[in-house]
Amino acid sequence: MILLVQRYLIAVDLDGTLLTDDKRISTYTKLTLQKLIELGHYVVIATGRSNRMSILYYDELGLKTPLINSNGAFIHHPTNRNWGTYHHPLDLKTAKDIVEISYSLQAKNLLAAIEDNVIVDRFDKHIVNFYEAGSDTGTLMIGPVKDKLKEEPTLMLIYPDENNLEKLTEYLDEVHAHAIDHRNWGAPFHIIEVMNKSMNKAVAVKKVADYYQVPRERIIAFGDEKNDLHMIDYAGIGVAMENAVDELKSIADHVTKSNEDDGVAVFLADYFNLKQKIQV
Repeated sequence: MILLVQRYLIAVDLDGTLLTDDKRISTYTKLTLQKLIELGHYVVIATGRSNRMSILYYDELGLKTPLINSNGAFIHHPTNRNWGTYHHPLDLKTAKDIVEISYSLQAKNLLAAIEDNVIVDRFDKHIVNFYEAGSDTGTLMIGPVKDKLKEEPTLMLIYPDENNLEKLTEYLDEVHAHAIDHRNWGAPFHIIEVMNKSMNKAVAVKKVADYYQVPRERIIAFGDEKNDLHMIDYAGIGVAMENAVDELKSIADHVTKSNEDDGVAVFLADYFNLKQKIQV
């Protein structure tokens, strides 16, 4: 008699979750995920990063699954072009209005991402170095977003003047709440991330799970920040990192160790009884 494996979909956020603070995947975590892939489970990256800033980790793990970028606003399959591309950007008129209000409230900087292409309003070596550190895909442009933005952006990042942070947030809520979702990354960055309201990580994970015919109860999701809330709440098994924000911990089914202590691998090794099978 052939025993069929009950396949799980394992969705992992990158920063603060899968990655250590110095942006690495630990050997133990990598081996654990690769073991689960060998056993027939699906590992999917679900990140706020663009493809150019996440594909190196996808390749490192040897994944053959779709890649969820920009908090679900962009989904594609790096190794199977026939799978399709799903892009849910901001409306261009809405994006341009957000650019104008950001200028009027003296935003320190502004970034618009169109799939793998990035426009940075004003040169900032930290921002530029971060995006240049990614893969060779896409282009990085420096210059006024109001002039260079010609297409609907996948998402936008606003670097506000802290004195106008509340005014900007109120404007986004009052004028564009029907069309956008936004979140403040919080101190010390106070960066506001803006994206299409119709998409989030949960919607994207469901799409991938449906493709593989994995039911909700066999979805395990890991995260640490507010952009993981929908995904952790949706997953049959939602896991917050020890270093996660309290709001995420409060809705998670489990809390695992921190990203610095192999929290993803520790939970999975225990859940799938792999403790004796992973040799580092």
